[in-house]
Amino acid sequence: MERTLALIRQAVVVSIAALLVASPTAAQEQVRSANPADAGSLNAIITAVYDVISGPVGEARDWDRFYSLFIPEARLIATGRGPNGQAGYQSMTPAQYVESNGDGLTSVGFIESEVARTVETFGNVSHVFSTYESKFTQNGQPATARGINSIQLYSDGARWWIVTIFWDSERPDNPIPAKYLPGGGR
Repeated sequence: MERTLALIRQAVVVSIAALLVASPTAAQEQVRSANPADAGSLNAIITAVYDVISGPVGEARDWDRFYSLFIPEARLIATGRGPNGQAGYQSMTPAQYVESNGDGLTSVGFIESEVARTVETFGNVSHVFSTYESKFTQNGQPATARGINSIQLYSDGARWWIVTIFWDSERPDNPIPAKYLPGGGR
């Protein structure tokens, strides 16, 4: 059994190494180049993603900038509960996100900002729990919402890339825990 596990581990390591050697820049060739000010640090890329989706009513978003923040295989995944209380999710590529939400963000004057952050990093991988507050118009009236973006990122040594943004909104049955709010519940 131990020998089998060792062989499996070795095969996985060899497979990963082969992928890295075979095409080290294939992913970067498929995406737009990011402004170094947007992707040079973890803080910069988180700030950029909030900045690019935010704007007043009628202001076009810079979707080329948005796309430049993500690896080619990236996903944006919304989760929550439907009117019947059933949990669900919707997984989208960045292009699908823009297609289904781009016009809506412009029409409601959507502004989203980070209000708190928890970060865990190991090697080239980072996970950010980013608590957000959104401001927008709903039925002609100002409205707000809060939630948490779970953002997974990858550093290639030169820049950061967003791999996944997975989020859920706050609601009466799903309040944001104090540890994820400003001050961390202290």
